[in-house]
Amino acid sequence: TRSGGEQLPVTEQASVTAGVAAFEFDLFGRVRNLTVAQLERYFAQEAARRAAQLSLVAEIANAWLALSADRELQRVAREALTNREQALALNEKRHELGAVSALDVSQAQTAVETARTDVSRYAGQVARDINALTLLVGAPIDPDLLPDSFDLHVSGLGALPAGLPSEVLLRRPDIQQSERLLRAANANIGAARAAFFPSIRLTGQVGYASDDLSTVFDSGTRIWSFSPQVSLPIFEGGRLVAGLRAARIDRDIALAQYEKAIQGGFREVADALALTRTLAEQKASQQALVAAATRADELSRVRYESGRDSYLVLLDSQRTLYAAQQSLIATQLAEQSNRVLLYKVLGGGWREATP
Repeated sequence: TRSGGEQLPVTEQASVTAGVAAFEFDLFGRVRNLTVAQLERYFAQEAARRAAQLSLVAEIANAWLALSADRELQRVAREALTNREQALALNEKRHELGAVSALDVSQAQTAVETARTDVSRYAGQVARDINALTLLVGAPIDPDLLPDSFDLHVSGLGALPAGLPSEVLLRRPDIQQSERLLRAANANIGAARAAFFPSIRLTGQVGYASDDLSTVFDSGTRIWSFSPQVSLPIFEGGRLVAGLRAARIDRDIALAQYEKAIQGGFREVADALALTRTLAEQKASQQALVAAATRADELSRVRYESGRDSYLVLLDSQRTLYAAQQSLIATQLAEQSNRVLLYKVLGGGWREATP
């Protein structure tokens, strides 16, 4: 009321606000940059998920290869057991006729039991490989889908083509994850690649490691020798304020992680390619050894059956052939496993899948 008792009118008034906090004017692009940064971090997490998936695929492939190799070793052991049982039966008959001594029979029996032990041992390894593969797959596997022997093409991966560019490493999930985090920090990815990523050929004319790849590391030390052009303007203006110490630290961390991912990628590829040549040469020599040992075993068997050589000579040739066959399977497994490793370190292969 006013002085004098005059009554003032009572009114109702509604106030409506426009929600400035929710619909803030983005005059300087801050909200947009925050949205882009969060989106890039989401893509970085997606790259991390793909890295885990790629590792799982490689583990399943290696488990499949191990099962194939162990079943091949089991088959070789069974063949050796059959041959040695036949030799034992022949020695026992000759011993009854007085043609050979009891020592030959004992040696033949020792060879039989050794082969029988190997058959049992490989049977246990096969069962263990199946359990490991089932665990990785996460479901029971139809036995008809499992390999019966070791096929050189079981991995489905061929040798690397010649002249493979290093840009294929940009498909690696860890590098993609680092680039996404750099984008979240408002970095120019083109400038970052130019500064930290050496553009070279990974493979030479025959699919082995190129000379360019070896120059990326110091000779004999395997230390990264590529000098990044850090003077390039990698980070742009915008969300991050250059004057803030925390912002500079975040950018330095993202850049260090990016450089680490690139160096790790080149090192893993270089190591795998270094094994490619040696494993190929080792497999060729092992194949020649198996062929020579097979021929020697055949000749020793003929000479023994005709009475021209003792059983000790035949036993020695059988052992040489058996060991050569085992070494060849081990080398073939190492070669195929190395190709799986190349598939993994190259980010899922070296060419895009066709639709």
